Amino acid sequence: MTTLGAWDYTILAVVLVISVAIGVYYRFVGGKQSTTTEYLLADRSMGVAPVAFSLMASFMSAITILGVSMENYQYGTMFVLINLSYVVSTPVAAYLIIPVFYRLKTASVYEYLELRFGYATRLAASLSFSLQMVLYMGIVVYAPALALEAVTGLNQVFSIVIVGVVCTFYATLGGMKAVLITDIYQSLLMFASVFCVIICAWVKAGSLETIWRVAQENGRINFTNFSVDPTERHTWFTQILGGSATYLAIYGVNQTQVQRLMAVRSLSAARAALWWCLPILCLLSVSTCFSGLCIYWYYRDCDPLLEGRVNSRDQVMPLFVVDTMGEYTGLAGLFVSGIFCASLSTISSIISSLAAVTLEDYLKPLVSCCAKRTLTDRQTLWYSKLLSLFFGALCIGMAFMAGSIGGLLQAALSIFGIIGGPLLGLFTLGMYVTKANEKGAIGGLLISLVFCFWIGFGQPKPPLVSLDMSTAGCPINRSYTRDIFLQAATAKVEDEHFFYLYRISYMWYAALGFVIAFFGGWLLSWLFAVLNWDNNRRIYQDADCKLIKHDLFVPPLAKRLQRRQMPLLVVTGTSSEIGGISVETASAPPRLDEIEWEKHKAVA
Repeated sequence: MTTLGAWDYTILAVVLVISVAIGVYYRFVGGKQSTTTEYLLADRSMGVAPVAFSLMASFMSAITILGVSMENYQYGTMFVLINLSYVVSTPVAAYLIIPVFYRLKTASVYEYLELRFGYATRLAASLSFSLQMVLYMGIVVYAPALALEAVTGLNQVFSIVIVGVVCTFYATLGGMKAVLITDIYQSLLMFASVFCVIICAWVKAGSLETIWRVAQENGRINFTNFSVDPTERHTWFTQILGGSATYLAIYGVNQTQVQRLMAVRSLSAARAALWWCLPILCLLSVSTCFSGLCIYWYYRDCDPLLEGRVNSRDQVMPLFVVDTMGEYTGLAGLFVSGIFCASLSTISSIISSLAAVTLEDYLKPLVSCCAKRTLTDRQTLWYSKLLSLFFGALCIGMAFMAGSIGGLLQAALSIFGIIGGPLLGLFTLGMYVTKANEKGAIGGLLISLVFCFWIGFGQPKPPLVSLDMSTAGCPINRSYTRDIFLQAATAKVEDEHFFYLYRISYMWYAALGFVIAFFGGWLLSWLFAVLNWDNNRRIYQDADCKLIKHDLFVPPLAKRLQRRQMPLLVVTGTSSEIGGISVETASAPPRLDEIEWEKHKAVA
């Protein structure tokens, strides 16, 4: 095992110190984090660039970098088509979903659900999000720490504690501004770590064409799987339809991302940040995919897992760095810094979003209900900082738990699609269907969550079968025991029959959750309304249920609702205020078509 050198640790230390310094800087400049709006939403004054980089960095964790590269190494390039779903889904998020949240100006996206349905819906969705993030944040720290320790000798406890402490420190001290600014340079280091892999393989191979040709000859290049079979792991349909549902669940209705979009000055700036995030995200995604092909070129004749050098293929990327960059001073340290930054950016985002959700969705309603008072802004600020510290400590604890509970790793990684899809369906139901009511919405959400958890965690599942790996170039004295076990696993897939729903591709989890929550909630809302068990009175401004709060719906529907409720001009002929014409607004104006409206204007 090759260990990191002095220069490698120096580079890592400098990267961590810069993150801490940014937190200290924003604690003592500007507004000095003296208000809740500044602390949680950066005073709604951030520019487009830092938010765009932060949106990407929050999504691309260390698990993503290590995992996506190995996806292409083992299974080929079909995964890269998910970038098409990003292109398709960005205008949906930018022009339909984000305007609804921006009009409300809320710190928690789940406050929308209370305005639309009621507090019970808000609480159900918020608890689902909190569970998702608490489980995930431990894995974000633990998985890369495990991979780095196994290959580079970097102590696992050191990695976990350093990442947890550093991101908690600058997120608590500097608030959202510090998180956004650190995400910029952390994003650049993430790019640097991936491009180090590509450039190093490029130099050793002589050309990128050689790397591509070797990948093509060994079945890694594949963009032509148009199968409609939902049990196929990656196809055009899973990547575009399933990928779109996953993208919208993250960039449309996830607290972590929407909170960043609320930190800019205007709705147009929020849209611009989302659009600028798209090429940054796609560039890192595509380059990470290609880095997997670069690593495959290097190990094409001797797979490290079959050789017995690593215990998991998630450790192959760090092993490649050790094998190829050890001769270049500081290069391995730059790569490790990029992996650390990928964890830091994700964890700091999670800490900030969990603090906002806990404060807005749990603490404030609890104080209002029990103490019959509201928190002052100063009290809210202190609670926010204490919550950031609490979730930072919880992150470290969850990382150590992930090491002792083996099943938690796979469970937490799968839970993103399993919970994200139903939540997307719930928000979509509220924004598109005026007839939806609270009991129907909660019923649809619960049915969707149960179904997704069932197909996501139900056992037994068929083991994944990798593309062919070669051992022709491995040392003669290596052990072949691992080959026997892998061949046995492959044979087992052919012999056993698995329950159909357990074989569905994980890329469909978010899409299925969305469909069940949306249509299930719609159907149950209709049923409860017919039985007089619930109604949709919360969307109306008046007791007669005629004036709808159009801001609760997506812009096209909101405009249509506004036109239906257009104020009626009444000519009295007796007023002397404005040319003998007085203007009155009917409490429940009749609906006028175009001809009637033109006649009305002519009379006026």
